[in-house]
Amino acid sequence: MSENSSSIRSICVYCGSQPGRSPVFVEAGRKLGTAIAAHGLRLVYGGGTKGIMGAVASGVMAAGGKVTGIIPEFLVDMEATRHSLGQLDELIVTENMHERKHAMFERADAFVTLPGGIGTLEEIVEIMTWGQLGRHEKPMVFANIEGFWDPMLDLVSHMREQGFIHRAHLVQPMVIAEVEDIVPAILDRIDELNNGKEGEEAIISRL
Repeated sequence: MSENSSSIRSICVYCGSQPGRSPVFVEAGRKLGTAIAAHGLRLVYGGGTKGIMGAVASGVMAAGGKVTGIIPEFLVDMEATRHSLGQLDELIVTENMHERKHAMFERADAFVTLPGGIGTLEEIVEIMTWGQLGRHEKPMVFANIEGFWDPMLDLVSHMREQGFIHRAHLVQPMVIAEVEDIVPAILDRIDELNNGKEGEEAIISRL
């Protein structure tokens, strides 16, 4: 596991608590987890130990990485087992979904969305909404495994073309099909953001 020198410390991963019908989805989750650990980053995720969620977490832990699981009490027995949750190096149990989502946002420096269902979709759309409202500039990635997110991305394009996404320049998630390209792309985006801010500060200091 390499030491990460960037200002980024953690990546939040949204994904399904089910494995999906293609084995490629679970394998993608495991590979992403391995990559997160290899870059010295912490995984922040929804705490589930089943499906793609479990694959991401196991990928991180098998590679010696750190995992923060955040899960509402009522989902503990639905999306995880208490024994498996005990293997995480940090576990946060919230009272409800709202607290869970807020805690995940606060602890994450970037967001990756793997295949998943309605809950996964709702989570990343909320992050995109907060970006549109100028509440954050954290990198967002659709891990478009086997084109899974194509219908969603087409819908977003349609909404933009019809004039319903204002400040569209603030809603520009990266779309990446290959898992091994995701973490490097996030690090590059973080560097771009940091360099841009440094440039702005230098200009202001000369005024």
